[in-house]
Amino acid sequence: MTIGRMENVEVFTSEGKGRSLKATKEFWAADVIFAERAYSAVVFDSLVNFVCHTCFKRQEKLHRCGQCRFAHYCDRTCQKDAWLNHKNECMAIKRYGKAPNENIRLAARIMWRVEREGTGLTDGCLISVDDLQNHVAHFGEEEQKELQLDVDVFLQYWPPQSQQFNIQYISNIFGVINCNGFTLSDQRGLQAVGVGIFPNLGLVNHDCWPNCTVIFNNGKIELRALGKISEGEELTVSYIDFLNVSEERKKQLKKQYYFDCTCEHCQKGLKDDLFLGVKDDPKPSQDVVKEMIQLSKDTLEKIDKARSEGLYHEVVKLCRECLQKQESVFADTNIYMLRMLSIVSEVLSYLQAFEEASYYARRMVDGYMKLYHPNNAQLGMAVMRAGLTNWHAGNIEVGHGMICKAYAILLVTHGPTHPITKDLEAMRVQTEMELRLFRQNEFMYRKMREAALNNQPMQVMAEPSNEPAPALFHKKQ
Repeated sequence: MTIGRMENVEVFTSEGKGRSLKATKEFWAADVIFAERAYSAVVFDSLVNFVCHTCFKRQEKLHRCGQCRFAHYCDRTCQKDAWLNHKNECMAIKRYGKAPNENIRLAARIMWRVEREGTGLTDGCLISVDDLQNHVAHFGEEEQKELQLDVDVFLQYWPPQSQQFNIQYISNIFGVINCNGFTLSDQRGLQAVGVGIFPNLGLVNHDCWPNCTVIFNNGKIELRALGKISEGEELTVSYIDFLNVSEERKKQLKKQYYFDCTCEHCQKGLKDDLFLGVKDDPKPSQDVVKEMIQLSKDTLEKIDKARSEGLYHEVVKLCRECLQKQESVFADTNIYMLRMLSIVSEVLSYLQAFEEASYYARRMVDGYMKLYHPNNAQLGMAVMRAGLTNWHAGNIEVGHGMICKAYAILLVTHGPTHPITKDLEAMRVQTEMELRLFRQNEFMYRKMREAALNNQPMQVMAEPSNEPAPALFHKKQ
């Protein structure tokens, strides 16, 4: 049954899923199905001084709001564009004495917009914000306590002269944020910097092997096709990273989003045999596999602790030891081995031990290519990082090949105008030129490269973080 429509998509009722979106025409890989600006959005608490509160770009120098001293902007243009949404917030912060947490700030921004425009459909929206799923009825005891705390602080923060909403409505808005909050990333797509509500995106259901991806680009989200989508086909995105066995993905989805995943990959356990792959010759016993999984889990805990304390050489030591033991038991697609390879290649790159890092990065990419959808954004980013690591190590042929592969993926997932795709295109051109020189005269290439690196500061990899790559949807921890 069709409920509402706009160009390219329409809302329908999907059996067992409720409201969903389907395509009204055929799409191909890299097509933008729709773009949407946030109904409301805020910067994360930890980054309020480093990210523009309007365009969500990270900047060295930001202008601070002279009234509340809380909001930060790139320039006068961003400050002026923000005033409609910041005006009430500015006065509320001054009155309350400080800015509350990001959830409360986002709830308040949503309700000030509802106050201005009413609860009906806003221009270009297929669903009103308060009609989105909130799942408050499914909250556990701990979530109910957190919700109550947020509501209590909200009531103190909310100005008496603003429209007054009842407790149930306020609770529902917090539930909407909990279930539909979309992670906003910085201009290069590398760091999660904020959370926003996009009502149309909230109608796109989950599939572990989806036909669409979502990217935040230049102030709006884009729903992009990953391959051919037929007219009338349901549009899906993945709410979580695919790189886990089906049972674990189902548990995560149930815990965070309150539904049982019935996608084909979960129902049939597709790729689970690869995720838990073991050596064929000789095949290890079940007891040996069980022991190795436990050892891997214990090592990952030790690694998390060492990373949080900045003990990166200890992280490398733990990874090397664990990988050595895993070699005789796990296949190259085993998720426990891939997690070790990912961590050790990232940390070694940060420590500028590029030669060793490049070896582990190549092995990681080989495993990922057998597991991920060929146009998966996280695969593209991993291949890009591996390509850079190999370039730093002087493996120009491997590095260039990986950068080309990453560029092809990101053209689909991010599009040609995204800053990271543009960066990758520049790297592709540079490595192609270097590869040509390398093939003509390897000795001359090595000499020129050495001179160039001596004259230019080495591009240092970002400090490894315990935070995973930005997830599509933001969940309150």
